[in-house]
Amino acid sequence: MTEITVRPLGEDDWQDYRSVRLAALRESPEAFAASIDEEEAYDEDLWRDRMRRSARLVAERAGGAVGVVSIGTAKGSEDASAGELFGLWVHPEARGSGVATTLVKEGARLATERGQSHLVYWVGTENGRAVAFASGMGFRPTDYRRPMGVVSEEDGEEEIAMVLPLGDDRSPTLHL
Repeated sequence: MTEITVRPLGEDDWQDYRSVRLAALRESPEAFAASIDEEEAYDEDLWRDRMRRSARLVAERAGGAVGVVSIGTAKGSEDASAGELFGLWVHPEARGSGVATTLVKEGARLATERGQSHLVYWVGTENGRAVAFASGMGFRPTDYRRPMGVVSEEDGEEEIAMVLPLGDDRSPTLHL
């Protein structure tokens, strides 16, 4: 199997991000709060703005995009020390091959470089596969819950904040 590489995308890479994001929305529309029709209509300025708001990492294999993840600042956090991992998607043909693991590890490394002390990942409470994956990556459940942006049978009606402590502080504290 060809090696997985992860490439950070800058503002000028907005078309690369747009392409993989739209592929994710087409393939897994139930996994995202946005719709393909809505995001296809976004203009270049909006895509560039998105690139400035959060870091975007794309996983590639043999020169083609096979996954994507975003790293931002956790919404509602008291300061910028809480990062948030979101928008994780892996192409169906690449699932189970280490792409998601590689993306999360690179996202955690980036968050550490940015000085963030922990990374928050919201997961559907009924999505056993996603909860198990996050737990296996070192994320720990918290008491924080919120309604799902999109309710699905797989994810349930609410999601849980799971936290990955970064750096020397391995305690899963979270202040939202």
